[in-house]
Amino acid sequence: MNNEIKAILASHCRVIDEVERQLTDRIAAFVDLLAEALERGNKVLVMGNGGSAADAQHFAAEIVGRFRLERRALPAIALSTDTSILTAIGNDYGFELIFKRQVEALAEAGDVVVGISTSGSSNNVYGALLLARERGCRTVGLLGRDGGTIAGIADISLTIPAQETPRIQEAHITIIHIVCELVEKRLFG
Repeated sequence: MNNEIKAILASHCRVIDEVERQLTDRIAAFVDLLAEALERGNKVLVMGNGGSAADAQHFAAEIVGRFRLERRALPAIALSTDTSILTAIGNDYGFELIFKRQVEALAEAGDVVVGISTSGSSNNVYGALLLARERGCRTVGLLGRDGGTIAGIADISLTIPAQETPRIQEAHITIIHIVCELVEKRLFG
């Protein structure tokens, strides 16, 4: 079992090394985009399905609460958290519209809308990001594999160079933590 544990950790490290090599500039652009939007008083909307929904909640919690610094709260909403909204929209309109309807209700020009999808091709995330762009929002995709359909429509695509969902999710949460730390430092020093 120890060899299996070491192999999993080695796989994780390889993916994180590739993220460093390939995505550092895009992560920096994400930090700039988010910090500028929050400085202007805009908000962040985050969405994803399954484990990515949990990552969306985690991301919003770090922004609203705090990451490392004691500071004022910042506006962020995870679109995967309100079961009444999700089930009503899913039942009345279909699962593909659970995020799009919320973007329609909540997104304003200048907001940042983040879609998290390990495949890069979640239809409900894709549709919501398209609408967000139409509404004058900036969009970010935290993606996996080849970036899927979302990579082509997001203003900033952070595609994890991996095929395995667990490694993609681990890289996503690492990027989320980096972004939260650097945005907080920039805004609150």
